[in-house]
Amino acid sequence: MLMEADATALAQPTALSAPPSPVEVVKPEPVAQTSVEVQTANVRAALEERLAELRLEYSSLIADMTTEERGLLVPDAGDDVVDIGTKAFNREQEISLANAVRERIDQVERALERLAQGGYGWCEGCAEPIPPARLAVYPSATLCVTCKQVAERR
Repeated sequence: MLMEADATALAQPTALSAPPSPVEVVKPEPVAQTSVEVQTANVRAALEERLAELRLEYSSLIADMTTEERGLLVPDAGDDVVDIGTKAFNREQEISLANAVRERIDQVERALERLAQGGYGWCEGCAEPIPPARLAVYPSATLCVTCKQVAERR
């Protein structure tokens, strides 16, 4: 639907300005980053920082376990069943903690891959956008809250 001003503008002849000079050098203006690019860069930086922290924590846990396990693998002459059980329990807890950190590293790496491929912020379960509040709290989330609840019930 044309507005009255549009119809008037179309009815009136348009005056052409002077023809452009034959050689006109136009310098491209520096392209400013869009808000999406800035947000992506911020998310990437936050994820990479978190990944570095997790890797440091993981290597520290592994280093502690290997130095402590030297004594745990060889039973002392005075160890009774309770001491051996306590050492085994402590070792299992440390291994479990290291595995949990390793899983978080995998999640952050997966989020970085999705960010590079353009799938970051979309639920892998239902293909709907993940709410920004969830991503702010848990940047490596790959499922929306509903899909995550369904996955945890299984």
